[in-house]
Amino acid sequence: MPIRCEIVSQDRMVYQGEADMVSLPGSEGMMGILPNHAPILTTLKLGVITVRSKGTEEYFTIAGGIAEVQPDIITVLADAAENVAEIDEARAEAARKRAEEILAKGLPADTDAYLAVEAALRRSNLRLEAAKRFRKGPGKPSRFTDESR
Repeated sequence: MPIRCEIVSQDRMVYQGEADMVSLPGSEGMMGILPNHAPILTTLKLGVITVRSKGTEEYFTIAGGIAEVQPDIITVLADAAENVAEIDEARAEAARKRAEEILAKGLPADTDAYLAVEAALRRSNLRLEAAKRFRKGPGKPSRFTDESR
């Protein structure tokens, strides 16, 4: 019996479906959630969510948020979320370079602008690393089966 999983960002539903297991980047470390898990509410950090269903895995980057786990549903409310298959590597690389250039100019480290640029750099690096790690082959599928690894 699978568990229902919903990943929602501020502007859209990123994923909605059944899962056999969901791995979340909790603030205290990675969490594996199976059906009939005890209820829990946790904060999430920058990282990758893995949704495993019927021998297939999908990957999603998130930039923090919260997750509510009930025995039959996981709801992730992410600050920002994206399916790894939808990541535009050129756009992420351009964002990384822009952030690095701004930081190199020497903004004061305690300003809101510095913190925003630093967060953008972390998100860009996460997106690039996830795309390289979880996409395989020329077609770079969004779902991976046990046979495709």
